[in-house]
Amino acid sequence: MTIATPSGPVPGAEARSAPADLDLIASRVLWLSTAMVHHANRIRPNPTGLKVGGHQASSASMVHIMTSLYFGQLQADDRVSVKPHASPVLHSINYLLGALDERYMTTLREFGGIQSYPSRSKDPDPVDYSTGSVGIGATAPIWAGFARRYVDTVFGGAGTGRQYSLVGDAELDEGAIWEAVMDPAVQDLGEIVWIVDMNRQSLDRVVPHIASGRLQNMFAAAGWQVLTVKFGTLLDELFSRPGGQDLRTRILTMPNAEYQRLLRCSADELRSRLPGDGAEAGGVAALTADLDDATLLKAIGNLGGHDIATMQEAYGQIDDTRPTVILAYTVKGFGLPTQGHPQNHSSLLTDEQFAQLAGELGEDPQQPFRRFDPESAPGKLCREVAERLRRDDVPRVDPPRVPTEIGRTPPAVSNTQSALGRTLLDLTRDAPEVAQRVVTVSPDVSSTTNLAGWVNKVGVWSTSERPDWFADDADTLLHWRERPTGQHMELGIAEVNLVGLLGELGATWSRWGQALFPIGVLYDPFVERALEPWSFGIYAGGQSILVGTPSGVTLAAEGGAHQSITTPSIGLEQPGCVSYEPAFAVEVEWILLHCLSQLGRPDGTSSYLRLSTRPVRQELAGIPSDPAARERRRLQVIAGAYTVRHCAAPQVCIVAVGALVTEAAAAADRLADMGVDTEVVCVTSPDLLYRAVQARNGLSDAPTWILDQVFPAERAAPMVTVLDGHPHTLTFLATINQVRGKSLGVSTFGQVGDLDSVYRYHGIDSDSIVRAALDAVG
Repeated sequence: MTIATPSGPVPGAEARSAPADLDLIASRVLWLSTAMVHHANRIRPNPTGLKVGGHQASSASMVHIMTSLYFGQLQADDRVSVKPHASPVLHSINYLLGALDERYMTTLREFGGIQSYPSRSKDPDPVDYSTGSVGIGATAPIWAGFARRYVDTVFGGAGTGRQYSLVGDAELDEGAIWEAVMDPAVQDLGEIVWIVDMNRQSLDRVVPHIASGRLQNMFAAAGWQVLTVKFGTLLDELFSRPGGQDLRTRILTMPNAEYQRLLRCSADELRSRLPGDGAEAGGVAALTADLDDATLLKAIGNLGGHDIATMQEAYGQIDDTRPTVILAYTVKGFGLPTQGHPQNHSSLLTDEQFAQLAGELGEDPQQPFRRFDPESAPGKLCREVAERLRRDDVPRVDPPRVPTEIGRTPPAVSNTQSALGRTLLDLTRDAPEVAQRVVTVSPDVSSTTNLAGWVNKVGVWSTSERPDWFADDADTLLHWRERPTGQHMELGIAEVNLVGLLGELGATWSRWGQALFPIGVLYDPFVERALEPWSFGIYAGGQSILVGTPSGVTLAAEGGAHQSITTPSIGLEQPGCVSYEPAFAVEVEWILLHCLSQLGRPDGTSSYLRLSTRPVRQELAGIPSDPAARERRRLQVIAGAYTVRHCAAPQVCIVAVGALVTEAAAAADRLADMGVDTEVVCVTSPDLLYRAVQARNGLSDAPTWILDQVFPAERAAPMVTVLDGHPHTLTFLATINQVRGKSLGVSTFGQVGDLDSVYRYHGIDSDSIVRAALDAVG
């Protein structure tokens, strides 16, 4: 066998024979995973004729890796992220362990059945991590390691255990992988173990330049332990014979595609093609001449990832003081008629091939989903492993009640971004039990997003306490006190990492019974960069708050590259999330507290807040002084909109979002001077208003009362909508009462300049609002 770090073989590594019952289990797992896909495509009725699909070859390359891991290595506290296309292998293992009912084995990719890729929220059997979006599922255990450590330090009860990722080698092309691997905070997480399925194939081809040496160096440079599992025990034994070193050299130096082609050769073809025409040809020819056909055919595919004893030896070498990656060489489609074929990624066995496989494995194609006899050696091992991996139900601790408001009086002129930092600090004084569960995350923008006061108060999370060398520097305003109880986690400038961590912090309530209230803060233009992994995190059950700030073309001085345009409509469209864009400081307080109250519970939801650095006169909000009226306003803000300026019989209604309430109010004053009665509505959540409109049309069950209070039919008037974002975000509002509408917003790339010039350029200044209103009323 070969188990090597970049510097050579591991001292003391000894071969261990794989138990026969593990080989039998691997054979059964190969059969079950193949049969699941076969049934879904060849047996189950398919009236539409549309492709069902599955990944028999991708599953086959993982069978021995996963069998050796689950049946010989895994402990109850461990968690595993499974390569997306190995979903059938995971379900087959869970079936053998008794965690999945047999009736589900025929439901792969069927509505209500087993999912295409492992899903925590949708699969009928236990899944530790949702995967399926390349790179994101692989890195999730890293961020879960952060979350588990924090929960265990602060609340206890999160246990220990390793965090495994089973990763396809083609998945290493995804940049999110390396953003996570290279983050300096990761190198202290010794519980992280990645096992890379080195089958050297992607969807369309044999990848010509995958080389473990390069990957070894990249992981090692990030501080990871690297173990390479290249050959199995049979090939290692052959290497020790005369001509064996020539065979080893020949296999190591041939191109990937040539090696894959040899896997599909007969014994006679192998003896002809394997020696090649290099210096080692004679030695290889002499060695293969002495081998019987069966041994030769078995030897050519005897890679380490298919040798259970070799994999067990690798597990024994894991260094728990740093992350570990095991590069396990495999054959895509190993054991199937399609093994090694460059286009086997989505290929399906024919009925004839399936019957042939059944004969080779001793299975019955008429009864494909059999468990082992409980009294057989494999059956007894399945029971023992099921008991070893059994997890007790985690008691869920109800999170503390979040107050509805704190009651801070904001400065006369303020912005919503600074209100975020003040509200977080207020929580530490007024609701410390809530503040204790808040964990903030940012990509190196703490100071520029007004988190400095919060960070100074709660400290920065680190795996160990570290000195703050600037603690006694009077000119240092942001103090970087690192300790395991710190509540701010800062990663490098990698938004994908931020939202990956956010998703796992937001899943602690379901993993370990302790809810955290995670808040991620980043520049709003980069929400789009982070959107796909954040959306996937929501799909996987992670509940969090994402804050985009500063936002819009209001960030004029920083130029077009830092001006967000489409994020308001993104917030409206994102499932599992409620989006808000407050205009005033008190709205930030009300909204943030409400969003916190929705986290860490089975029916919880994530939120997206879009904040601004634009100073706004707070008196424009017109907050009522009467307690009952103030509470009514708060409820309207949470529901999505309220009336800033009321008219009994308006001739036009201006609807504004966020900081542009300033321009809307100015335009209303000017229109009033012209004798045009103008109502002004401030929208805090286009998202919730759209849901209300859909519900009124019988298309959802959202509450609709906010439409009756803010857009009553008796006050219907032509409407002008304006926001610092794409104008289509609000166009649906005119349909509430079927009025004439004009939609103002940003639909071109931004420009650098002063605020007045930039607003004028985009047509969202008060002049543009007045013109649109006059056009609307004719």
